[in-house]
Amino acid sequence: MVQRLTEFDTIAAISTPLGEGGISIVRVSGEDAVAIVNRLFKGKDLEKVPSHTINYGHIVDPATGQVIDEVMASVMLAPKTFTKEDIVEINCHGGIVVTNDILQLLLANGARMADPGEFTKRAFVNGRIDLTQAESVMDIIRAKTDKARQVAVKQLSGGLLTEIRALRQEILDVLANVEVNIDYPEYDEEEVTAQKMLACAEAVSGKIDRLLETAQEGQILRNGLKTAIVGRPNVGKSSLLNYLTQSDKAIVTDVAGTTRDTLEEFVSVKGVPLELIDTAGIHHTEDQVEKIGVERSKKAIAQADLILLLLDGSQELTEEDRRLLELTAGKKRIIVLNKTDLGQKLTAAEIAKESGSEVISTSIMMKENLDELEALIKKLFFKGIENSNDQVLVTNQRQAGLLAKAKQQLADVASGLEAGMPVDLVQIDFTGAWESLGEITGDSAPDELINDLFSQFCLGK
Repeated sequence: MVQRLTEFDTIAAISTPLGEGGISIVRVSGEDAVAIVNRLFKGKDLEKVPSHTINYGHIVDPATGQVIDEVMASVMLAPKTFTKEDIVEINCHGGIVVTNDILQLLLANGARMADPGEFTKRAFVNGRIDLTQAESVMDIIRAKTDKARQVAVKQLSGGLLTEIRALRQEILDVLANVEVNIDYPEYDEEEVTAQKMLACAEAVSGKIDRLLETAQEGQILRNGLKTAIVGRPNVGKSSLLNYLTQSDKAIVTDVAGTTRDTLEEFVSVKGVPLELIDTAGIHHTEDQVEKIGVERSKKAIAQADLILLLLDGSQELTEEDRRLLELTAGKKRIIVLNKTDLGQKLTAAEIAKESGSEVISTSIMMKENLDELEALIKKLFFKGIENSNDQVLVTNQRQAGLLAKAKQQLADVASGLEAGMPVDLVQIDFTGAWESLGEITGDSAPDELINDLFSQFCLGK
């Protein structure tokens, strides 16, 4: 299939959610952006207004003379724009029909419908941002906590880009020596070059390790922590969900089995985004609906990053409790010993000894020790870096995977040199590590990867 050339097309798309609202924004980018909008705009001559100005007027269908809407048109001329191309943004009233009508007029008068993420892709192609910054654009849009937003803004300012390019430069400096050794062996000693290569491989590998240590935290901030609240019926699962969400999402009664399916909600706990799943109580039942709920609960446990297992401290452990302890063994979990406001038949110490897990004693009804529970969730998944606004985090699997690949290639360099392999052979892995790091920023990324990454963006971004 022949890929069409899009670099010189003028593209248009709706950049705000389509629906009723105060305003909608239709964005146009490309060398003909101003001219195309000017054909529809009645007010000032947009081709004569200064750059970065907002201009009042009307969008008029040139074929019929019909006024479509009263608008404000923002004119921004290259290169000081998001795409480094001429951009016009039409601010119209936020209705579905009027917004679509303006878009269709733009398409009928010379613009092409933008592909998903194409505005950001042009910013990348035109050298305004790298791939890590492009990914951070979507991270800002999808951020569910203030900390996630702060990390994304740090990425957008080039935090990870600076780190990765510094590592690539270290490798490149040594590669230059290798080339001299290969082309002009009389001017260099292979043993000296090998020592430089080994030292560089070890140094860069250590720095990659420090970046990889942030990957779990970065991905949690980006995607959220899938957290299953489990326990037998009537131990307080729904009460805990309601407390964490600060709402009445789940029905709470003294009747066992009120929750018959999984309930899901996204919350922020001490800056950690949690995708909470309140599961149906896991117990033996002949009720067909409850059976389905129990099976979904087991599936939620298998997929969860964190288990909050609730036990009733006012009762002895039941067979169902023990089955849940066994079912969640090997998972990251916190055992919540609930109902401390009632007479206690279980203690945190004996449950911790039996389960090998962290145990929090609480009365969810009385809101006792719930701050300690939140602090423990944070402690389990973060290592203190969340308090540093200067920390650079690896925020997605693509970045982490390429870092791990580069680290392995550097390990192959070290093992090859230690085995006495010639420098020119070991250079293959050394160059491979340099290229893997370049894929993170897009400096050496294949077109297929770039196209796939931007296809995941929304229209108009």
